[in-house]
Amino acid sequence: QVQLVESGGGLVQAGGSLRLSCAASGRTNYGAYAMGWFRQAPGKEREFVAGINRMGATKYADSVKGRFTISRDRGTYTASLQINDLKSEDTAVYYCVAGGELAKVTQEWSVGTWGQGTQVTVSS
Repeated sequence: QVQLVESGGGLVQAGGSLRLSCAASGRTNYGAYAMGWFRQAPGKEREFVAGINRMGATKYADSVKGRFTISRDRGTYTASLQINDLKSEDTAVYYCVAGGELAKVTQEWSVGTWGQGTQVTVSS
């Protein structure tokens, strides 16, 4: 079992920046080999945002490339998502995810563990 705890959400003005963090605990050696983020905007389906594995390989949704950066601390199984130039369409609940490989944290059906979610609200 892997547990995920997110932090860093909040209310931010458009154009601003925000950093989300996610700490994994439990059986992380396999269960959190890869970590990532999904988001769900009001009235929309949940969508993949970014993923990273222990070796540092990353994958991003096309819609966030250039503004979002995912990183992780290999020693502590903590993953972060830096969001720059926030836009109103970034308003969503952001969920940290974990899984045994990068491919498994990029598709909703294959994610192993979900965090509780953290709200990001962008005001114009």
